Parts: sequence; structure tokens; C-alpha cells
Amino acid sequence: MIAAALKALGDLTSPAFRGVLWKSLALTLLLFVALLVGMETLLSMLTLVPWPWVQTMIAVGAGLGLVVGFIFLMAPVTAVFAGLFLDTISAKVEAEHYPADPPGRPLSTVTGLWMALSFAAVVLLVNLAVLPLVFTGVGAVALVLANAYLISREYFVMAAARHMPVKAARDLRRTMARPVFIAGLIPAVMALFPLVNMAVPLFATAYFTHLYKSMSGAAASSP
Repeated sequence: MIAAALKALGDLTSPAFRGVLWKSLALTLLLFVALLVGMETLLSMLTLVPWPWVQTMIAVGAGLGLVVGFIFLMAPVTAVFAGLFLDTISAKVEAEHYPADPPGRPLSTVTGLWMALSFAAVVLLVNLAVLPLVFTGVGAVALVLANAYLISREYFVMAAARHMPVKAARDLRRTMARPVFIAGLIPAVMALFPLVNMAVPLFATAYFTHLYKSMSGAAASSP
């Protein structure tokens, strides 16, 4: 797992992958800038409130809301945009590191986008559900465990589905549930850190492509 993580980090910092990384990050930041502009426009319409202290409270509350929203929405929003480039990343990883293996088949645009949207929705709901625990001693642990399960499940299936039907990919993930979940702890910890979590979807794509290759090879060689 450590070897796969180091390979994935090397992939994302290589010239071949850098362009995809910047495109995904640029689309994510563009959306948040648009939200910020929209919020500023909405706040400017509230200047009709006759009490200055109310205006101040609204401005402070909106600012805090944007910060919280930036932290908790960054991962699912990035996952949606990264979904546009997942096949590109996987194909580059396979061509660079596994040229002798049969190349994977790209997921259809509809399938890839649906998987990305459904994953983003589940991540958002789970993170909101775990949010109250953040203020307790187990909050960070609960968040890491929840995201490790979600990330490992989704990205392993995405990597495997390039080489087999989606149902077979999900069956393989269930067969290897424990090591796949443990592997998900690395990107889950990365997802805790603002800005770093923007690169998690692309890192996870490369990471689980490497893991699928090693795990599927181990499964094929086992009696």
C-alpha cells in the first residue's frame, strides 16, 4: 500500500499528469469563486436592513458559512469534476507502469459521471452526518473511518470496472474488503486537510489503479 501511494504521488507530480490535476483544481476553484460572487451579491442586497448590527451579524455569519462550506464541500465538489478525468488518469497510470498488461476499457461518460455524482452525494451526506462528532474526541476518527470506507469502495470499483463489468468489480471489492478498506485510510487522512483534499480524487484514482493491479494479480495467482 505504501508503495502504491508513493507511485500515485509520483504520478500526480509528473508532467504527464500535471495538466489533468490543474484542470480539475481550476474547475473546482471556479465554482467556489462563482459561489462567493453570488454570496457577495446577495449580501449587497441586504443593505436595506435598517440596523447596522444586523448587517454585521449577517456578514460575519455568511463569512463563517463560506469557510465551513469550503472545507466540507471541497471533497465532494472536487470528486464531481475529477470524474471527468478519471479514465484519463487510469489510462496514463496503466500505460506508464503496466505497458505489458491489456489496457482497460474507458467507462462510458454516463456511467463515469453517474458514479462521480453518486459518490459526491454520499460523501457529502456522510460528512454532514459525522459533523456533530467533530466537536467530540472521536470526531476526526469517525470522519477518517467513514471516508476510508467510501473512498476505498468507490475508487477501487472505478479502477476495476475498466477491466471487468461493474458488478464483477463490486464483487471483487467485497472479496478484498479488508485490505481495500485499510488502503483507503491514506486518502481519507489526506482528505482532512483543506486544499490537500482537492487533490484526493485524482490521487485516489492513481493509487487504487496501482492497488487493483497488485490485488488482482495476487487473486489470480492464489489457488
